[in-house]
Amino acid sequence: MILCIFPIQKVINKRKEPFMSQNSKTNSGHPKGLYLLFATEMWERFSYYGMRAIFALYMVKALMFDKHIASGIYGSYTGLVYLTPLIGGYVADRYWGNRRSILIGGLMMAMGQFCMFLSASYYQNSQLTLMLMMLGLGLLIIGNGFFKPNISTMVGQLYEAADPRKDTAYTIFYMGINLGAFFSPLVCGGLGDTGNPGDFKWGFLAACIGMIIGVITFELLKNKYLVTPEGEQIGKIANSKRLETLDKELEPVGDREGLNTNVTPELVQKPPATNNGSKTLISVIAFVVITLGLKFLVFTEAAGTETAQVKTIMMMNDWITSGIFTAIIVVPLSIFLDASLTKIEKERILVIFIAAFFVIFFWSAFEQAGASLTFFADEQTNRKLGGWEMPASWFNSFNAIFIVILAPLSGLLWGGLRKRKMEPASPTKQAFGLFFLSVGYLVIALGVKHVAPGVKVSMLWLTSLYLLHTIGELCLSPIGLSMVNKLAPVRFASLLMGVWFLSNAAANNFAGVLSGLYPEQGKITVFLGYHMANLYDFFMLFVVMSAVASGILFLLTRWLTKMMHGVR
Repeated sequence: MILCIFPIQKVINKRKEPFMSQNSKTNSGHPKGLYLLFATEMWERFSYYGMRAIFALYMVKALMFDKHIASGIYGSYTGLVYLTPLIGGYVADRYWGNRRSILIGGLMMAMGQFCMFLSASYYQNSQLTLMLMMLGLGLLIIGNGFFKPNISTMVGQLYEAADPRKDTAYTIFYMGINLGAFFSPLVCGGLGDTGNPGDFKWGFLAACIGMIIGVITFELLKNKYLVTPEGEQIGKIANSKRLETLDKELEPVGDREGLNTNVTPELVQKPPATNNGSKTLISVIAFVVITLGLKFLVFTEAAGTETAQVKTIMMMNDWITSGIFTAIIVVPLSIFLDASLTKIEKERILVIFIAAFFVIFFWSAFEQAGASLTFFADEQTNRKLGGWEMPASWFNSFNAIFIVILAPLSGLLWGGLRKRKMEPASPTKQAFGLFFLSVGYLVIALGVKHVAPGVKVSMLWLTSLYLLHTIGELCLSPIGLSMVNKLAPVRFASLLMGVWFLSNAAANNFAGVLSGLYPEQGKITVFLGYHMANLYDFFMLFVVMSAVASGILFLLTRWLTKMMHGVR
């Protein structure tokens, strides 16, 4: 598969760099290792998004879970997927190195997908299938933690620190993500989402095979292509040891990777000594107290008729949700209260925290794609094209194809505005993203208004939603990591990047909570006093939530821009 990907390079970048050997670069000037990482990440995303496209349907149709329970499991899984890279990145940096982490993570995810295949193979045996499913999810979560942060880190190491081709390289790399996200629901959904509960296993098996192909491709070609411009092997040793070597060779400039463009003397000065022991103890105590409070006062499940195993799963979901939301409170506070921070640093960090807070509202609504919107596609969307009915899971491909089509136009738009010095600041772009998200839900809310339960609406409504959501994503998503990178003091860069991923974890977990409110006939769901008796009420929840968040962020934009102190 990787061989058929290499021709894409010819239309990306025509320049050749003199410092790169002919053995380590392609005719277009980019290292061949970039396309190896492209292919590896593409297959990993194929595995993830293929499984995600059918996971909620599998729980509802094969395991006969209530949508509320299925949504909770879905939210806990996707939330933890965003948390474990913090641990996996630390292990790779300190001990294993990128390559070993990718291998171990990839193999764990392949085993996780195989456990999902076995779970779906014995779906009629409730005890065995639940045990296999939970084992599979655990392996996928931990494996993703080792794999995900390390594959993207290696892209930058293929180039010199100041190489201008890095931006183009990441654009190519993210094309691999979207390519995998596009065709995985088509394959896994086409095999598993057939209307026969026994066929879900084939979708999970396809996801497993995709992951195995990615690992084999990486292992066979890594030594040949994953090298620095000087010919040294990339990712073979832990980053901490690699940077120790660089420290001996380079003058200390505070930003050895060339990532932070706002390094100034006052930002790289060593922080004064603080009592880290007592600070850590206070943070741990706060974490425990807040987690217990959230678990027993907020995230509590009412007694029902579920089996003991399902009740155990629901209790685990509550603990996971409580822990994630506690982390999003405690970790930012512990950073912000650090005595070494200057006034400017505190203000820039506060901008990161506020942006991360609003990100939760965006992704919690956006990520309904794998849960409630899939339920809607399956039950109330007319998917017939002639005599053939499109699988509901195929709607999960729409966002990826819209990204591929619209991303170049988005780049031209922001580039044109930048040349005219009219490009909006990052918070403004984020507010626009929330606005388009709200409009997307408004469109589908109007599409289902006054529609009787069981009546199916045109797929154009759902297609329009995904189009508008993709436009919103292009406004918001690309600026997130870049903004953190620009605003974070160098000594807190990793922690603040962790806060950003924490907000994504909280958003995905919250998406599961909100999806659990999906109204079914004869049932009324409630969120903060708002009653939802039908799909119109349900979708209007996201309309209001996103619109209010967008409006508040628009009002805060000027203040936030001022606190960024020149960073755009």
